[in-house]
Amino acid sequence: MNKVYLCIDLKTFYASVECVERGLDPFKTDLIVADPSRCTGAICLAISPKMKQRGIKNRCRVYEIPKNIKPIVAKPRMKKYIEYSLNIYSIYLKYISSEDIHVYSIDEAFLDITDYLKVYKKTPEELAKTIMEDIYKNTGITATAGIGTNLYLAKIALDIISKHAKTNIGYLNEDLYKEKLWYHTPLTDFWQIGTGIERRLKKYNIHTMYDITKTNENILFKEFGINARYLIDHAYGIEPCTIKDIKEYKPKQTSLSNSQILYQDYDYKKAKIVLTEMIDTLLGRLVITNKITTNISVYIGYSKDVIPALKFSVNLKEGTDSYTKILRSILEKYNSLINEKTPIRRIGISFNKLEEKKYEQINLFSEKKESNDYKIQTIMNDIKNKFGKNSILRAISLKDGATTIERNKLIGGHNAE
Repeated sequence: MNKVYLCIDLKTFYASVECVERGLDPFKTDLIVADPSRCTGAICLAISPKMKQRGIKNRCRVYEIPKNIKPIVAKPRMKKYIEYSLNIYSIYLKYISSEDIHVYSIDEAFLDITDYLKVYKKTPEELAKTIMEDIYKNTGITATAGIGTNLYLAKIALDIISKHAKTNIGYLNEDLYKEKLWYHTPLTDFWQIGTGIERRLKKYNIHTMYDITKTNENILFKEFGINARYLIDHAYGIEPCTIKDIKEYKPKQTSLSNSQILYQDYDYKKAKIVLTEMIDTLLGRLVITNKITTNISVYIGYSKDVIPALKFSVNLKEGTDSYTKILRSILEKYNSLINEKTPIRRIGISFNKLEEKKYEQINLFSEKKESNDYKIQTIMNDIKNKFGKNSILRAISLKDGATTIERNKLIGGHNAE
């Protein structure tokens, strides 16, 4: 029996939640979800369907909204969005077993409905409509859906076909995909093809999915490496991966990373405070996962890109989870390479080449402080887990310019409440 997948998306989710909470119709209300404290340069996390109908792009900046439109500005409330998302997931569970559901994001999920069509005696479209109506009845959120004979086709049916359907439901199999979308442009409408990939394809006069099928595979593999396989398969509407495959996949974690875009320009001294905090945050995660790192990379983006970003890495002779050792290694290089005269706006750090901490290497020349780092970090983690992230902090987080206290109140970098 051929597989049948359903891909459900919650239409302009954050903005719709904010409209529902206010008793407003998202399709008749101008509303944006953005943090007004970040000024007019703030990115809108979502805009209402009404604003999309006006031709305004999602993820625009506040200042890009036409002056004649005065939308309601809703401050992000991530806990509220997660609450709605969990409620909607419980609706999926009324119809589909959890083993046949893959949550793709907070507002999107894949459902394998193959074995449920006979149970409910419904067509794929009828089952999709039933679930979508249940979501609207219980939450006020409008959903759209894509139905496909594999995960990729379900996603493309959602992203491209459902937008033009009165029912908000699109359907694709391999034949319909070739018939309707082989010559569709732009390529960036297709899942996993961004502007960078589109630009690289244009070098070979490839502008459509059909063009990919007619291109020598050796050219594609030379340009994209192993990822060319996905491009070629998707050009034909082929996707062998199933929800079962996704659930059985166990990723091998090889790095931990953290990055920040600062609210304002920082001088190099204040930026060093934030960098130190980020090291502490990553070390907490490193200890929890029982890993050690042998390579650390740092990214410092200067304000308005007036000069190229500073990028450097540190190779450690031995894997470690020592706060003292890592901090000293990073700050020594930071102090020697940083441009002291140029303000800083972005900071990123990554612990790479992670290894399991199977034993502790005894080193007679190690400082006592380094040997105590693991115990201190473990105790800090235990206290934070029990009493909250801000229950215990390093003193540096109390300095002017520190960001940890405020960031600990966020979810996904946005206001939690």
